[in-house]
Amino acid sequence: MNSFTYARPTDVAEAINDQQQATAAKFIAGGTNLLDLMKENIERPERLIDINHLPLAEITETEDGGLRLGALVTNANTAYDERVIARYPLLSQTILAGASPQLRNMATNGGNLFQRTRCYYFYDLATACNKREPGSGCGALNGYNRIHAILGTSHACIATNPSDMCVALAALDATIRVKGPNGERTIPMADFHRLPGEDPQYDNTLGPDELVTAIDLPAKGFPEYHTYLKLRDRASYAFALVSVAAALELDGDTVTDVRVALGGVAHKPWRKPEAEALLIGQKATKENYAKLADALIEGARGFEHNSFKIKLVHRAIVRALGIAAKQEPTE
Repeated sequence: MNSFTYARPTDVAEAINDQQQATAAKFIAGGTNLLDLMKENIERPERLIDINHLPLAEITETEDGGLRLGALVTNANTAYDERVIARYPLLSQTILAGASPQLRNMATNGGNLFQRTRCYYFYDLATACNKREPGSGCGALNGYNRIHAILGTSHACIATNPSDMCVALAALDATIRVKGPNGERTIPMADFHRLPGEDPQYDNTLGPDELVTAIDLPAKGFPEYHTYLKLRDRASYAFALVSVAAALELDGDTVTDVRVALGGVAHKPWRKPEAEALLIGQKATKENYAKLADALIEGARGFEHNSFKIKLVHRAIVRALGIAAKQEPTE
């Protein structure tokens, strides 16, 4: 690990100013991903800005009936918050499906947005990786790519976003609140993460001097019909091969609203409102769920070791919608 300086600001403006003035600076809160990246020499910050003393560790009500999740609220405190459990159980369930209790006690909501891929080639400094070293190539394209993306890929990168929480945030239409030298702005969750394109080194659309301050959840939380289905190699502490956050509103057996977001299949949580629209006004049946699934994963492309994901995610979407609609058992 290279040497670095350390700062501990006490207000947001001070933290942003420190980030602007420093060279190769990184914000750090729980550090559950950043410290690993530093140990592996993937991240080499010259300055760490500890933001744990900023006033961003509360969950509060919003004027439109939603909740504002402070960026420094831990994943554990978010998942077990009574308001989140009652109004956004999909989010609580999704957080609890990720990592271990010890990590959830440290990891923050803001930090979860910035998780970097777990691609083997990204972590192996001896291999080519455009995300780690732009222009070096993508070792996964012709390498062992079982865990890699099948949607939204490019010739430069086929890595996936590893977050569970972000999949639920995408399904819930969350909004990310950020602050920078030019003031405050909001970013829809759908626009926060990027597809790799020609520049896979950029994971998100945040400006270089901006700080995430909160995540806003809208009033609609789908508390009655929802599920998070996570398919992985082992039941404990493993990243998703494929995951589905599904939420419904039903009038009898007719779907009046639906959200489906996918994890483990792309560089960002994968959602297509136009695919969801195919189910609205239709009966809640497996046949109609399959039509949504067809549209949602249209254009999926497998590679040598991960083509199985195409059928797997299709079946997972149908099953998740059935579980969300309480037509299938959860186990």
